[in-house]
Amino acid sequence: MSEMSDTKRPFVIAIPIYQGVDLLDVAPPYEVFGWMGEKWSRRQVEVYLAAERKDKAIFTRDRFQLTPHKTFDELPQVDLLWVPGGNTPDLAREMANPAYLGFLQHCAKKADWVTAVCVGSLLLAQAGLLDGHEATSHWAFLRCFERYPEIRVAEGHPRYVQSGNRVTGGGISSSFDEALRLVILVAGKDVAKEVQLTTQYFPDPPVTGAIPEAGVCPLPL
Repeated sequence: MSEMSDTKRPFVIAIPIYQGVDLLDVAPPYEVFGWMGEKWSRRQVEVYLAAERKDKAIFTRDRFQLTPHKTFDELPQVDLLWVPGGNTPDLAREMANPAYLGFLQHCAKKADWVTAVCVGSLLLAQAGLLDGHEATSHWAFLRCFERYPEIRVAEGHPRYVQSGNRVTGGGISSSFDEALRLVILVAGKDVAKEVQLTTQYFPDPPVTGAIPEAGVCPLPL
């Protein structure tokens, strides 16, 4: 789909942030997409942290400070939308925020790719942007999709799921895998391999564990 875009203008990526957002839902894709811009000769890439307002700092769930580059109104054209997850009360707040959901809906009308990681997929779901698609999320929140009967939940706990031009990721650290997959979809496998090598993303975790089955949805009704 990105091949159909106007290659004379930059490929614009928006990451809409909010108070309580998860840092790893934002930082890895920001870095990966930034390196994509360095390695992809065909088109300029611009990555923006966007927010409802930019005169106020955004603090992540663990109080890391982020500064938005653009307001929602300053990004009329977005080619790739990446929606991050966040702390449960903050997520619930944004799921009821018309300005945030409206920005997602606005972007989705023209974006080549509409994506989310972790519980950011529930923001897409709340905006009606995953209806008719298969999706995933953080393992503990999978039961939350029961509120959205038009969404098919992927079996198991995949790192990411592609359904048409929708891509959703599993829990927090899945952002790196999903972002690299999007580099392939946007710029090709050769560019993705260069990004992988530059970031030295060859994971070998020192611990192993198992993901349990999700219980009740942690979000308030």
